[in-house]
Amino acid sequence: MTDVLAAFEAAKGFMPVDEGLALYAAAKEAAAGLGLPLLEVGTYCGRSTILLADAARSAGTVAVTVDHHRGSEEQQPGWEYHDASLVDPATGRMDTLPQFRRTLYAAGLEDDVIAVVGRSPQVAKLWRQPLGLVFIDGGHTDEHAGADFEGWAPLVAEGGLLVVHDVFPDPADGGQAPYRVYRRALSGGDFTEVSATGSLRVLRRVRGVRGVRG
Repeated sequence: MTDVLAAFEAAKGFMPVDEGLALYAAAKEAAAGLGLPLLEVGTYCGRSTILLADAARSAGTVAVTVDHHRGSEEQQPGWEYHDASLVDPATGRMDTLPQFRRTLYAAGLEDDVIAVVGRSPQVAKLWRQPLGLVFIDGGHTDEHAGADFEGWAPLVAEGGLLVVHDVFPDPADGGQAPYRVYRRALSGGDFTEVSATGSLRVLRRVRGVRGVRG
């Protein structure tokens, strides 16, 4: 765990350590319990991917990460979380893919991750395999967060985990789209809350689809 935590802390990203530890614990549980792939929506530079990849490797499965790598809304020029070092000089656009690859290489986890470069709703339409864990941490608008939930939550296997990041019940603390996704998951009756750490919520699927979506 020491090496994984050191790699996590060294990687570019925003997730604090306590939330990272909670995500790692959820990933370890899901990977060991179900042996199914672990998937995250919203890769950025791979900080959280390290945790999913290590958990997947320990259970003989794989981590899948989905991102278009052009940055979410708040990472664009002029916004709070913009990082000019991630702008591709050839295109003038955000491109986090090279930094992500360097993150995996430094952590020694390249062989444990399948990186899908594309937009989450498009990828979700093609995906059929059930998942042990889905981590939603992509775009933070209602349109994007809602589409991530609709596309991927149905693929969480029974007993698997749905993890939602940046859940802020108080609007003064942050945007509300992930919070609405979290409330939506609970209101449907298919998920129950397991834990809350900072803005990270872990939910378990207690009923619903088994296996592959048709």
